[in-house]
Amino acid sequence: MKTETKMLVLLATAVCGALQAANPVITTLYTPDPAPVVADGRVWLFCDHDEDDSVVFKMKDWLVFSSEDMVNWTYHGAPLSLETFAWAKKDDKAWASQAVKRNGKWYWYICCNCDKGDAIGVAVADRPEGPWTDPIGRPLAVGASFIDPTVFVDDDDRAYLVWGNKTCQIGELNEDMISFKGGWREMPGFEDEKAFGPKLTRMNWAHGKEEPIVSYEEGPWLMKRGDTYYLSYPAGGVPEHMAYSTAPSPIGPWTYRGKIMDLAENSFTIHGGNIEYKGHSYMFYHNGKLPNGGGFKRSTCIEEFTWNPDGTIPFIRQTREGVRAVGTVDPFKRVEAETMSDSYGIKVDRTAGTHHWITRVHNGDWLKVSVVDFGAGAARQVAARAEKVRAGGTIEFFADGIGGKRFAAVTFAPGQSVAKADVTEAPKGVHDVFLLFRGGDEELFDLDCWQLK
Repeated sequence: MKTETKMLVLLATAVCGALQAANPVITTLYTPDPAPVVADGRVWLFCDHDEDDSVVFKMKDWLVFSSEDMVNWTYHGAPLSLETFAWAKKDDKAWASQAVKRNGKWYWYICCNCDKGDAIGVAVADRPEGPWTDPIGRPLAVGASFIDPTVFVDDDDRAYLVWGNKTCQIGELNEDMISFKGGWREMPGFEDEKAFGPKLTRMNWAHGKEEPIVSYEEGPWLMKRGDTYYLSYPAGGVPEHMAYSTAPSPIGPWTYRGKIMDLAENSFTIHGGNIEYKGHSYMFYHNGKLPNGGGFKRSTCIEEFTWNPDGTIPFIRQTREGVRAVGTVDPFKRVEAETMSDSYGIKVDRTAGTHHWITRVHNGDWLKVSVVDFGAGAARQVAARAEKVRAGGTIEFFADGIGGKRFAAVTFAPGQSVAKADVTEAPKGVHDVFLLFRGGDEELFDLDCWQLK
């Protein structure tokens, strides 16, 4: 695309983006099957990863993000992959997962394939960024349609793992979180329509006839509120909507409560779960609404909801706007370049570890950081650090939209890693900040971080 044409497209996109959608919340990668967990004052988002060129499910690794304000998400890399598990088929799928922190350790439950079939595995780390290791060197469980694990630690410190597609298996974990206490079994009452919804019919081609099947499809999410246990899950066959059931214990008896989300836009699957954070309730799910997205290229979305007075989950409408911020960004502290609420054109690295950056930066690309608090307007200088400066280029800083108030511009020459510039007419108060990248037609640089002084 010629530079002039690309600039016109990006200006229109950035202005509209400032006024509309926050969903999907991650724009640099496809991020299906979101699994949020609140720990250490942050929301940690664990998800799988649909590759950019997916035309079927093409998934090799799992990703981690985090947020303190629910709108800006910091990328923490791809610390877990099929390569982590020696027993996993390397040419297959890194399916849905969920992680939990317990007794100072993190446990990440994943599913993929091994020589014996569908498998549930576990990895262990000291922190979400890893390094993650396989502590047992084999799957936790193997069986037909053994996918999509959810993990839950109860008030009495007993832990449970639930999983399955067109089956719902449950096993209590030992205190070590890497073995079962007495194995696992099918969820009691799973075939009961009162537990998991009206039966459907599906053609059994091997027998040449239609057979009844449960409405529950896959992707369970187990949690507790008060004295009630909630199991939400994709349901209704394919395409899927989200439904849920409740019970007085993790093993039931379950009572079907109905639909809580419609089909996801531009996706035949839906998957996610809910959390409480800073006094707000959030439901995570995925859709296929990113550019070039679809059923095999899905992205994390979030909606806030309010519980019904009787403890039931309301029907949750899917929106383009997403959720409101519950915090602000301090630009006078180091802001990682991979922290953002929206972007155009750029990508992030695909590495493990704690050091990450944005890459594939070209003329006309941009990123947005929401709710940046400039305070009384004391900013006098902006500094930025780049990695692998190639052709070099300029970062223009705007408040409240590209084409709005430009308050600084820093330029990197080839080989230069740190660039600084004076701030002109420093903004005051809280604003959205856009970083617009300008330069020639070649790739400019990788960006590590920026900060006001």
